[in-house]
Amino acid sequence: MASTDSLDNTIHVIDAFTHERDWEQFHSVKNLMASVSIEASELNETIQWESPTAQDVKENPKLLAEVGDELADVMVYCLRLCSVLGLEPVELMHQKIEKNRMKYPVFKSKGSSEKYTSYEN
Repeated sequence: MASTDSLDNTIHVIDAFTHERDWEQFHSVKNLMASVSIEASELNETIQWESPTAQDVKENPKLLAEVGDELADVMVYCLRLCSVLGLEPVELMHQKIEKNRMKYPVFKSKGSSEKYTSYEN
C-alpha cells in the first residue's frame, strides 16, 4: 500500500496533466474550491444510505474502488489548489495538527467528540 512517489512529484504530475490540456484557465481559486466540495459530496454519496464500517468497505471491492476514486478526486483538487496558491501541503497539515493539539489537549479531549469550545473556559 505504501507508495514510493513523493508528494512534490505527484503535484508536478497533476500540474503537467492540467497544462497538457490547457486547463489552467479553468483552475481559478473559486473553481478549485468548488471542485473540492463537489468531489467531497460525491465521496459521501458512495455510502449515502448506508453506514458501513471500515471493514465492510474493505471487504466490498466495488465500494472500495468507488471510495478510492472519489478520495483521489478530492486530493487531486486539494493538491492543485495548493500548487496554484504556492502552499506546501505537508507543512499545512503539520501546522494544523499543532493548532489542533492546542485546541484539543489530551487531558480534556480524550474519548470525547465534543468541540473544543465546550471546554475552552
